Amino acid sequence: MNRPQQRLAGIPEGSAVLFTIQVFATLGFAVLQSTLVLYATRRLGFASEQAALMMGLFGAFNYGLHLFGGYLGGRFLSNRNLFVGGMVLQVLGCGAIAGGSLAGLYWGLALFLTGSGLNVTCVNMMLTQRFAPEDDRREAAFLWNYAGMNVGFFVGFTVAGHYQLGEAYSTIFWFATLGNAGAIVVALLFWRTLADRDTPLSQRQGRDFWARFAVGVAVLVGLVPLLAWLLQHPGDTAIGLKALCYAVGVALLVLTLRHPVLAEKRRMQAYLVLALGSLVFWSLYQMAPNGLQMYAVGNVWMNVWGVPVAPQWVQNINTVVIVIGGPLLAALFARWRRRGWPVDIPMQFSGALLLMGLGFLALPLGIHLADPATGRADFAWLFLSYVLQGVGELLISPVGYAMIGRLAPRQYQGVMMGSWMLVTGLASLYAGDFSGMVTQPVDGAALSTNPLYATLFTQLAVGCLLTGAVMWGLRPWLRRLIG
Repeated sequence: MNRPQQRLAGIPEGSAVLFTIQVFATLGFAVLQSTLVLYATRRLGFASEQAALMMGLFGAFNYGLHLFGGYLGGRFLSNRNLFVGGMVLQVLGCGAIAGGSLAGLYWGLALFLTGSGLNVTCVNMMLTQRFAPEDDRREAAFLWNYAGMNVGFFVGFTVAGHYQLGEAYSTIFWFATLGNAGAIVVALLFWRTLADRDTPLSQRQGRDFWARFAVGVAVLVGLVPLLAWLLQHPGDTAIGLKALCYAVGVALLVLTLRHPVLAEKRRMQAYLVLALGSLVFWSLYQMAPNGLQMYAVGNVWMNVWGVPVAPQWVQNINTVVIVIGGPLLAALFARWRRRGWPVDIPMQFSGALLLMGLGFLALPLGIHLADPATGRADFAWLFLSYVLQGVGELLISPVGYAMIGRLAPRQYQGVMMGSWMLVTGLASLYAGDFSGMVTQPVDGAALSTNPLYATLFTQLAVGCLLTGAVMWGLRPWLRRLIG
């Protein structure tokens, strides 16, 4: 057997299928994430503050429900059942939004977010189940899987941007519907390959199994009208979601302090500290489809060598960095570790925060050097910011998913995986708050909003850099906790 064949033989069964599923499953999310703010403001007449709040809730529900999905998957529905059921809801949701009405937006988002919120944890759990806790290949598998996710983002952003230039929103959302349907087809073709391994539900049989299954289906159906109602009361909903996130954080702290096994307790403590650093990173990162997109449309010269640049295409800068950099980074880390260099989780987290801070510092510099007549910054500064953010994301995101299998006790893995994603949901709410701080003028004049944007971006950059510096200083302590 030659070397390539040996490598293929060493890949756990189902890993390649999950990579393919990630590509299709991400298409719908990429379209909605990159288009909602523009659709709400340009087609439905939302004010910029309203659109920013709605985008914040979109992220909060999507990521916040991952916590619930981590609990449902493997207990009441198998991870593969929950994934397919969630994708069916996403198909229905994109179809409802494509209708073009305000009611269709709320009910479509409720359907889509119920599906995407509950089923993303399932993919991560199905992947982590295919590796033993001490298997060093887990990090590389998550980096490859993250690259697959970003292939889907690239296709979704590219197609959405193409139709955005003509504001053909119905076509954009119907494309998202087809992409989500593709994920269902792949999952059904490889149904047996994706079977759960060693979950509480797999140990149940007969009446007990079907009773749990019925509860899981009831949750899927019941969440849709609840989310539709909450989305129509955005202000109160945002406050309630923040309170819920804080409560989960306190519960995890109590769970950590009471955990009886000392080595596991220390790793859980490291998890909590890293989660705080992650919150800062994602609060800035989640501004990309929200405030940064509004800044790009109104304050940046969106034209490169005479070619108009659609807003969604800007987010592909980040995507290309991740798709190319994911496999390269996995190989680079493996080589460094063979040489004995200490590339570990605390170093990667602190590096990601420092890169994010530098990325946001590039934006006020571009504003300072903007065209004095129009106030529009050169596209190169936005490009630089997204490249730095993309490298930072590559350091923190797939490694964050992979580390759950190492830091979380086995009985808490699903809940802690969901909690990790809940951090991103809370960050989305903060990103909505930051994005709403700059109100777009009626005439869209960049000169009137540049000073506010420059101040906001500078403050966020300094806060992120300081957090990264603190995380860098805590590296020796975190290494001892992780062991």
